[in-house]
Amino acid sequence: MKLLAPPDTARNRPSEDIPAVPVRHPGRWAGAAAVVLLGAMFGHAMLTNPRLDWGTVGGIMADPSVLRGLRTTLELTVLAMGIGLVGGVLLAVMRLSRNPILSGASWLFIWVFRGTPVLVQLFVWNFLGALWPTISIGVPFGPSFHSWDYNDLVSLFTAAVLGLGLNEAAYMAEIVRAGILSVDRGQPEAAASLGLTHGQTMRRIILPQAMKVIIPPTGNETISMLKATSLVSAISLVDITRAGQDISSRTFEIIPSLIAVSVWYLLFTSLLTIAQYYVERRYVRGTTHSLPPTPVQRIRTALRARRTPLVTGGSS
Repeated sequence: MKLLAPPDTARNRPSEDIPAVPVRHPGRWAGAAAVVLLGAMFGHAMLTNPRLDWGTVGGIMADPSVLRGLRTTLELTVLAMGIGLVGGVLLAVMRLSRNPILSGASWLFIWVFRGTPVLVQLFVWNFLGALWPTISIGVPFGPSFHSWDYNDLVSLFTAAVLGLGLNEAAYMAEIVRAGILSVDRGQPEAAASLGLTHGQTMRRIILPQAMKVIIPPTGNETISMLKATSLVSAISLVDITRAGQDISSRTFEIIPSLIAVSVWYLLFTSLLTIAQYYVERRYVRGTTHSLPPTPVQRIRTALRARRTPLVTGGSS
Protein backbone atom coordinates (compact mmCIF):
# COMPACT_ATOMS: atom_id res chain seq x y z
CA MET A 1 0.00 0.00 0.00
CA LYS A 2 1.47 3.33 -1.03
CA LEU A 3 1.09 6.34 1.29
CA LEU A 4 0.43 9.72 -0.27
CA ALA A 5 1.65 12.99 1.23
CA PRO A 6 -1.09 15.41 2.29
CA PRO A 7 -1.72 18.17 -0.20
CA ASP A 8 0.04 21.45 0.36
CA THR A 9 -2.95 23.56 1.25
CA ALA A 10 -0.87 26.72 1.59
CA ARG A 11 0.47 26.34 -1.94
CA ASN A 12 -2.90 25.51 -3.50
CA ARG A 13 -4.80 28.21 -1.58
CA PRO A 14 -5.92 31.07 -3.87
CA SER A 15 -3.99 34.27 -3.52
CA GLU A 16 -5.53 37.11 -1.59
CA ASP A 17 -4.64 40.75 -1.21
CA ILE A 18 -2.99 41.24 2.15
CA PRO A 19 -3.35 44.77 3.50
CA ALA A 20 -0.06 46.13 4.78
CA VAL A 21 -0.30 47.47 8.30
CA PRO A 22 2.39 50.03 9.16
CA VAL A 23 4.53 49.28 12.18
CA ARG A 24 3.74 51.42 15.18
CA HIS A 25 6.52 53.50 16.71
CA PRO A 26 5.12 55.04 19.88
CA GLY A 27 8.58 55.98 21.15
CA ARG A 28 9.27 58.06 18.06
CA TRP A 29 5.98 59.91 18.36
CA ALA A 30 6.57 60.55 22.06
CA GLY A 31 10.03 61.94 21.32
CA ALA A 32 8.70 64.09 18.47
CA ALA A 33 5.92 65.43 20.71
CA ALA A 34 8.46 66.32 23.41
CA VAL A 35 10.65 68.14 20.87
CA VAL A 36 7.67 70.06 19.46
CA LEU A 37 6.53 71.00 22.97
CA LEU A 38 9.98 72.24 24.01
CA GLY A 39 10.34 74.18 20.75
CA ALA A 40 6.94 75.80 21.22
CA MET A 41 7.80 76.74 24.80
CA PHE A 42 11.11 78.27 23.73
CA GLY A 43 9.53 80.19 20.85
CA HIS A 44 6.75 81.48 23.09
CA ALA A 45 9.28 82.60 25.71
CA MET A 46 11.37 84.43 23.10
CA LEU A 47 8.41 86.16 21.47
CA THR A 48 6.54 87.17 24.62
CA ASN A 49 9.45 88.15 26.88
CA PRO A 50 8.88 91.85 27.67
CA ARG A 51 12.61 92.36 28.23
CA LEU A 52 13.44 91.33 24.66
CA ASP A 53 12.53 93.98 22.08
CA TRP A 54 12.66 92.50 18.59
CA GLY A 55 12.44 95.97 17.13
CA THR A 56 15.73 96.77 18.82
CA VAL A 57 17.23 93.58 17.39
CA GLY A 58 16.18 94.62 13.87
CA GLY A 59 17.57 98.09 14.40
CA ILE A 60 20.93 96.70 15.49
CA MET A 61 21.04 94.38 12.47
CA ALA A 62 20.55 97.37 10.16
CA ASP A 63 22.97 99.62 12.01
CA PRO A 64 25.65 101.06 9.66
CA SER A 65 28.50 99.95 11.94
CA VAL A 66 27.14 96.40 11.98
CA LEU A 67 26.81 96.38 8.19
CA ARG A 68 30.40 97.61 7.84
CA GLY A 69 31.51 94.90 10.26
CA LEU A 70 29.57 92.35 8.23
CA ARG A 71 31.42 93.45 5.10
CA THR A 72 34.75 93.06 6.92
CA THR A 73 33.73 89.57 8.09
CA LEU A 74 32.82 88.46 4.57
CA GLU A 75 36.03 89.92 3.11
CA LEU A 76 38.13 88.12 5.73
CA THR A 77 36.32 84.86 5.01
CA VAL A 78 36.88 85.07 1.25
CA LEU A 79 40.53 86.16 1.43
CA ALA A 80 41.50 83.74 4.21
CA MET A 81 39.87 80.79 2.42
CA GLY A 82 41.59 81.81 -0.82
CA ILE A 83 44.96 81.76 0.91
CA GLY A 84 44.02 78.51 2.62
CA LEU A 85 43.02 76.77 -0.60
CA VAL A 86 46.05 77.85 -2.63
CA GLY A 87 48.44 77.28 0.24
CA GLY A 88 46.83 73.97 1.11
CA VAL A 89 47.31 72.60 -2.42
CA LEU A 90 50.96 73.73 -2.50
CA LEU A 91 51.67 72.29 0.95
CA ALA A 92 49.96 69.00 0.08
CA VAL A 93 51.99 68.61 -3.11
CA MET A 94 55.17 69.46 -1.18
CA ARG A 95 54.25 66.99 1.55
CA LEU A 96 53.88 64.21 -1.03
CA SER A 97 57.12 65.14 -2.79
CA ARG A 98 60.04 62.71 -2.78
CA ASN A 99 62.36 65.61 -2.02
CA PRO A 100 63.04 65.44 1.74
CA ILE A 101 63.60 69.20 2.02
CA LEU A 102 60.23 70.04 0.45
CA SER A 103 58.32 67.40 2.38
CA GLY A 104 60.10 68.34 5.61
CA ALA A 105 59.38 72.05 5.19
CA SER A 106 55.71 71.29 4.52
CA TRP A 107 55.49 69.05 7.57
CA LEU A 108 57.11 71.72 9.76
CA PHE A 109 54.70 74.41 8.54
CA ILE A 110 51.66 72.19 9.16
CA TRP A 111 52.98 71.17 12.57
CA VAL A 112 53.50 74.75 13.74
CA PHE A 113 50.28 76.28 12.39
CA ARG A 114 48.03 73.39 13.39
CA GLY A 115 49.68 73.05 16.78
CA THR A 116 49.16 76.64 17.96
CA PRO A 117 45.81 78.39 18.51
CA VAL A 118 44.65 80.72 15.77
CA LEU A 119 44.10 83.47 18.35
CA VAL A 120 47.77 83.28 19.33
CA GLN A 121 48.76 83.48 15.66
CA LEU A 122 46.64 86.61 15.24
CA PHE A 123 48.46 88.23 18.15
CA VAL A 124 51.83 87.19 16.69
CA TRP A 125 51.10 88.78 13.29
CA ASN A 126 49.76 91.90 14.98
CA PHE A 127 52.78 92.42 17.25
CA LEU A 128 55.52 90.96 15.04
CA GLY A 129 56.81 94.49 14.49
CA ALA A 130 58.31 94.30 17.97
CA LEU A 131 60.87 91.80 16.59
CA TRP A 132 61.26 93.24 13.07
CA PRO A 133 60.35 96.94 13.06
CA THR A 134 61.27 97.17 9.37
CA ILE A 135 60.81 94.80 6.44
CA SER A 136 63.48 95.07 3.74
CA ILE A 137 63.89 93.72 0.23
CA GLY A 138 67.30 93.13 -1.28
CA VAL A 139 70.07 90.55 -1.69
CA PRO A 140 69.89 87.70 0.85
CA PHE A 141 72.53 88.26 3.56
CA GLY A 142 73.54 91.39 1.65
CA PRO A 143 72.49 95.00 1.09
CA SER A 144 68.82 95.96 1.04
CA PHE A 145 67.21 97.99 -1.71
CA HIS A 146 64.12 99.27 0.08
CA SER A 147 62.58 99.04 3.55
CA TRP A 148 59.08 99.48 4.99
CA ASP A 149 57.88 100.02 8.51
CA TYR A 150 56.18 96.82 9.68
CA ASN A 151 53.12 98.56 11.10
CA ASP A 152 52.64 100.48 7.86
CA LEU A 153 53.05 97.36 5.75
CA VAL A 154 50.97 95.00 7.91
CA SER A 155 47.76 96.70 9.00
CA LEU A 156 45.20 95.14 11.33
CA PHE A 157 43.26 93.78 8.37
CA THR A 158 46.40 92.32 6.78
CA ALA A 159 47.44 90.71 10.07
CA ALA A 160 43.98 89.16 10.37
CA VAL A 161 44.11 87.79 6.81
CA LEU A 162 47.58 86.33 7.35
CA GLY A 163 46.68 84.79 10.68
CA LEU A 164 43.47 83.20 9.47
CA GLY A 165 44.70 82.30 5.97
CA LEU A 166 47.97 80.62 6.93
CA ASN A 167 46.28 78.70 9.73
CA GLU A 168 43.65 77.52 7.26
CA ALA A 169 46.34 76.50 4.77
CA ALA A 170 47.74 74.03 7.30
CA TYR A 171 44.35 72.35 7.69
CA MET A 172 43.56 72.43 3.98
CA ALA A 173 46.91 70.79 3.25
CA GLU A 174 45.83 67.67 5.12
CA ILE A 175 42.41 67.70 3.44
CA VAL A 176 43.95 68.00 -0.03
CA ARG A 177 46.57 65.35 0.78
CA ALA A 178 43.81 62.93 1.83
CA GLY A 179 41.96 63.64 -1.41
CA ILE A 180 45.08 63.03 -3.52
CA LEU A 181 45.81 59.77 -1.72
CA SER A 182 42.24 58.60 -2.37
CA VAL A 183 42.87 58.51 -6.14
CA ASP A 184 43.81 55.09 -7.46
CA ARG A 185 47.56 54.69 -7.91
CA GLY A 186 47.04 53.42 -11.44
CA GLN A 187 45.84 56.84 -12.59
CA PRO A 188 49.28 58.54 -12.40
CA GLU A 189 50.88 55.52 -14.05
CA ALA A 190 48.38 55.67 -16.91
CA ALA A 191 48.97 59.41 -17.27
CA ALA A 192 52.74 58.87 -17.36
CA SER A 193 52.32 56.26 -20.09
CA LEU A 194 50.49 58.89 -22.15
CA GLY A 195 53.43 61.29 -21.81
CA LEU A 196 51.87 63.73 -19.31
CA THR A 197 54.19 65.54 -16.95
CA HIS A 198 53.76 65.43 -13.18
CA GLY A 199 52.17 68.89 -13.15
CA GLN A 200 49.76 68.00 -15.96
CA THR A 201 48.86 64.76 -14.22
CA MET A 202 48.14 66.62 -10.98
CA ARG A 203 46.00 69.30 -12.67
CA ARG A 204 44.11 67.16 -15.19
CA ILE A 205 43.90 63.71 -13.63
CA ILE A 206 44.44 63.59 -9.87
CA LEU A 207 42.93 66.82 -8.51
CA PRO A 208 39.64 66.56 -10.49
CA GLN A 209 39.11 63.03 -9.15
CA ALA A 210 40.13 64.05 -5.63
CA MET A 211 37.57 66.85 -5.53
CA LYS A 212 34.76 64.55 -4.40
CA VAL A 213 36.81 63.87 -1.26
CA ILE A 214 38.07 67.45 -0.85
CA ILE A 215 34.79 69.35 -1.31
CA PRO A 216 32.79 68.21 1.78
CA PRO A 217 35.44 69.09 4.40
CA THR A 218 36.30 72.27 2.49
CA GLY A 219 32.70 73.39 2.81
CA ASN A 220 32.86 72.73 6.53
CA GLU A 221 36.11 74.69 6.77
CA THR A 222 34.52 77.64 4.96
CA ILE A 223 31.63 77.72 7.41
CA SER A 224 34.06 77.40 10.29
CA MET A 225 36.16 80.24 8.86
CA LEU A 226 33.11 82.52 8.72
CA LYS A 227 32.67 82.06 12.45
CA ALA A 228 36.40 82.09 13.25
CA THR A 229 36.65 85.63 11.90
CA SER A 230 35.05 86.75 15.18
CA LEU A 231 38.45 86.22 16.80
CA VAL A 232 39.87 89.26 15.02
CA SER A 233 37.99 91.45 17.48
CA ALA A 234 40.75 90.53 19.95
CA ILE A 235 43.23 92.60 17.91
CA SER A 236 40.81 95.55 17.71
CA LEU A 237 39.70 94.93 14.13
CA VAL A 238 36.04 95.90 13.81
CA ASP A 239 34.19 92.93 12.36
CA ILE A 240 30.51 92.18 12.93
CA THR A 241 31.17 90.74 16.40
CA ARG A 242 33.18 93.75 17.50
CA ALA A 243 30.52 96.08 16.06
CA GLY A 244 27.87 94.31 18.13
CA GLN A 245 30.05 94.57 21.23
CA ASP A 246 30.55 98.31 20.68
CA ILE A 247 26.79 98.86 20.37
CA SER A 248 26.09 96.85 23.52
CA SER A 249 28.73 98.87 25.40
CA ARG A 250 27.06 102.15 24.40
CA THR A 251 23.41 101.14 24.81
CA PHE A 252 23.66 98.30 27.36
CA GLU A 253 21.47 96.20 25.01
CA ILE A 254 23.66 93.13 25.40
CA ILE A 255 21.23 90.34 24.54
CA PRO A 256 19.65 92.13 21.52
CA SER A 257 23.15 92.83 20.17
CA LEU A 258 24.15 89.18 20.55
CA ILE A 259 20.94 88.00 18.87
CA ALA A 260 21.38 90.46 15.98
CA VAL A 261 24.95 89.30 15.34
CA SER A 262 23.92 85.63 15.64
CA VAL A 263 21.13 86.09 13.09
CA TRP A 264 23.61 87.48 10.55
CA TYR A 265 25.96 84.54 11.16
CA LEU A 266 23.09 82.06 10.82
CA LEU A 267 21.94 83.66 7.57
CA PHE A 268 25.31 83.43 5.83
CA THR A 269 26.04 80.01 7.31
CA SER A 270 22.78 78.79 5.77
CA LEU A 271 23.72 80.25 2.39
CA LEU A 272 27.12 78.55 2.53
CA THR A 273 25.46 75.26 3.49
CA ILE A 274 23.17 75.45 0.46
CA ALA A 275 26.11 76.28 -1.82
CA GLN A 276 28.11 73.38 -0.38
CA TYR A 277 25.21 71.01 -1.04
CA TYR A 278 24.97 71.86 -4.74
CA VAL A 279 28.74 71.93 -5.24
CA GLU A 280 28.90 68.41 -3.79
CA ARG A 281 26.18 67.31 -6.23
CA ARG A 282 28.24 68.79 -9.06
CA TYR A 283 31.36 66.78 -8.20
CA VAL A 284 29.57 63.54 -7.33
CA ARG A 285 28.35 63.17 -10.92
CA GLY A 286 29.82 60.16 -12.63
CA THR A 287 30.79 58.48 -9.35
CA THR A 288 27.38 57.10 -8.35
CA HIS A 289 24.46 55.64 -10.24
CA SER A 290 22.05 58.35 -9.10
CA LEU A 291 22.44 61.76 -7.52
CA PRO A 292 20.94 62.37 -4.09
CA PRO A 293 17.61 64.18 -4.29
CA THR A 294 17.41 67.88 -3.64
CA PRO A 295 15.27 69.19 -0.74
CA VAL A 296 12.52 70.15 -3.21
CA GLN A 297 12.57 66.65 -4.72
CA ARG A 298 12.38 65.11 -1.25
CA ILE A 299 9.31 67.21 -0.39
CA ARG A 300 7.61 66.19 -3.63
CA THR A 301 8.39 62.51 -2.99
CA ALA A 302 7.02 62.72 0.55
CA LEU A 303 3.80 64.38 -0.64
CA ARG A 304 3.40 61.83 -3.41
CA ALA A 305 3.91 58.97 -0.94
CA ARG A 306 1.20 60.35 1.36
CA ARG A 307 -1.30 60.38 -1.50
CA THR A 308 -0.51 56.79 -2.58
CA PRO A 309 -2.51 54.09 -0.64
CA LEU A 310 -0.30 51.60 1.16
CA VAL A 311 -1.70 48.27 -0.18
CA THR A 312 0.25 45.27 -1.46
CA GLY A 313 -1.08 42.32 -3.41
CA GLY A 314 0.18 38.77 -3.62
CA SER A 315 0.25 36.56 -6.68
CA SER A 316 0.58 32.85 -7.11
